[in-house]
Amino acid sequence: MGVTSLSESTWLALAIGNSRLHWAWFEDDTLKQTWDTPHLSIEAIATLTAPSLQFPLPENLQNAVPLQLASLLGQQPLLLIASVVPNQTTFWQSYPKTWTICLDHIPLRGTYPTLGIDRALAVWAATTIWNLPALVIDAGTALTFTGANEGQFLGGAILPGLQLQLRSLTQTAALPFLDTQIAAPTRWATHTADAIYSGILYTLLAGIRDFAEDWLEKFPKSAIALTGGDSTLLFTHLQQRFPNLATQIDVAPALIFQGMQAVKRQHL
Repeated sequence: MGVTSLSESTWLALAIGNSRLHWAWFEDDTLKQTWDTPHLSIEAIATLTAPSLQFPLPENLQNAVPLQLASLLGQQPLLLIASVVPNQTTFWQSYPKTWTICLDHIPLRGTYPTLGIDRALAVWAATTIWNLPALVIDAGTALTFTGANEGQFLGGAILPGLQLQLRSLTQTAALPFLDTQIAAPTRWATHTADAIYSGILYTLLAGIRDFAEDWLEKFPKSAIALTGGDSTLLFTHLQQRFPNLATQIDVAPALIFQGMQAVKRQHL
């Protein structure tokens, strides 16, 4: 089962995103492992968090939840939650040791009530890690830009992310499904599937460059962090299209968890 007993320093972080659940396992301040799972039903959560959790897992959970994560949840360590999906947050309230992070827990000035907790945590973590002005580009379901400097939120932007744009055309216009793991298409494509991928991919890359260059005009010594599920894919394309800009970007897949870790350190 991987984990047979927990130390007192064991805790879990759960970032509830629009499309998936993002998990991290910590021992004190050491990040041990991360996982992504689908959103879970209230029945599945009740099964996973029961003190009497039995293995093997029920069939409906075996492919959804990694065994090691299930073992940890069954032993009920502290669970820190940061969520942008209220109904999924509610599902986890029956777990006996939850602590939900809200904007008030993050010492970032100038935020607004509907600012996503994921964006606030990530940009606060970035400014803390690099001790510089920071722009965070989160390539998830939405592609977001979030800037901060000296503990002050400075604004940002939101647009549909790569996968969401591709799915929207596939689902609403009966156009071909696209595999984003294939090589980048030529810009001037000669059939429909490549034309869709070209239009979406190169427009996103150009947008990233435009926002990043505008930010760097204001803060030339700024850190730029790229995070989220499509961060590695987009960074590879940025290296090919805009290599000079790519050298100024750090891929930081665990950034939101580092923000949650900092909140825990300050408040618990």
